[in-house]
Amino acid sequence: LWARFNSVDVNRNGMITATELRAALANADWTPFDLDTIKLLMNFFDHDRDGLIGFEEDWQNVFRHFDRDRSGTIDGSELRSALSRFGYNLNPRLLQLVQRKYATATDYRGGTIPTGISFDRFVRACVVVKQLTETFQRLDVDNDGWIQVDYDQFMATVLSLP
Repeated sequence: LWARFNSVDVNRNGMITATELRAALANADWTPFDLDTIKLLMNFFDHDRDGLIGFEEDWQNVFRHFDRDRSGTIDGSELRSALSRFGYNLNPRLLQLVQRKYATATDYRGGTIPTGISFDRFVRACVVVKQLTETFQRLDVDNDGWIQVDYDQFMATVLSLP
C-alpha cells in the first residue's frame, strides 16, 4: 500500500492533494472519477482540513475485496456485505435505495439497465452513508434511534453535508 501511496504522491511531500488523487483514480472503464466523489474522499480522509490526506486505507483494495464476482461493479449483495462490514446494517428498503441511487446505468434499446455500482460511486456511497449516519447520531442526543427536527434544522443539516 505504501508503494501505491507513493505513486500517487507526485510531488513526494508525503501527502496527497485532490488533484493528485483525481489523477490517480479511474473507474474500470478508465473514465475519471466524478469531482464530487473526489471532494467527498478528501473530506472523508482530510481530518485536519488542510486540503491534504496522508497515508490511509486504499479504497481500491476495499472495492476488490467486496467485488466477489470480479465484475468490476458492486451488486446488491456485495453492497450489503460491504456496508455491514463497515458497521452500517441498513434495512432492505434503504439498501435498495442506496443501490439505485449509486448504480451505473447502461443504455439499452431506448432504456437504461442498472449494471451495478462502479468504483467511484461505491466510494461515494460508503462516504455518504457514513456522513449521514454520523449526522443522525449527533442529532440523536438520547441514542434511542429517533430524532425530532424542524424544517430549518433539517435543511441546515442536509445542506451542511458535502
